[in-house]
Amino acid sequence: MSGTFISFEGIDGSGKSTQARLLSEWLIGAGRQVVLTREPGGSPGAEQIRQMVLEGEADRWSAETELLLFTAARRDHLERTIRPALARGEVVISDRFADSSRIYQGLGRAALGNMVDDLHALVIGQEPDLTVLVDMDPDVGLGRALGRQGGEERFEGFGVDMQRRMRQGFLDLAAQNPDRIVVIDGNRAIDEVQTSIQAIVQDRLR
Repeated sequence: MSGTFISFEGIDGSGKSTQARLLSEWLIGAGRQVVLTREPGGSPGAEQIRQMVLEGEADRWSAETELLLFTAARRDHLERTIRPALARGEVVISDRFADSSRIYQGLGRAALGNMVDDLHALVIGQEPDLTVLVDMDPDVGLGRALGRQGGEERFEGFGVDMQRRMRQGFLDLAAQNPDRIVVIDGNRAIDEVQTSIQAIVQDRLR
């Protein structure tokens, strides 16, 4: 039996990680087998790469090197976590997936869109069944992200202008992929956002 693959996307501080966790808890309560994971990370090797790419100075890596590192992490994540869980018929919920590379590396730091697409086709070759894009005001989101002070603020260090470009990039991507990507207004109370997400996921799983 094939499982269901759901990804969460959005700018930094959008609340997507919280919403992914709440959805996981709701599905488990409903009797589903769920794997909650994240990118970069989600497998031992990918978690090591996560530490490399999310910490340090903003210009620590070139955009090209960064893309290769993210792709390597995603491949390991796919092999060791996502595909085995889907093969068991489980629901996989990932906090970020390939759309983040399409935006952060393909649009944000350099015009690497073609390279992102080529690497994805060659190395990954899989899309989620459903992507929940939690849309958030960039100024609010950046303030939240910087307020975490967890040591992984490298991307937040690029500033609010980049956050605004990223937000528009995600919205454009959603418009290009309406069957897969659903936009959710994240500028609401957490429980209201979750209720909207649950309705969409319930309909898809049915």
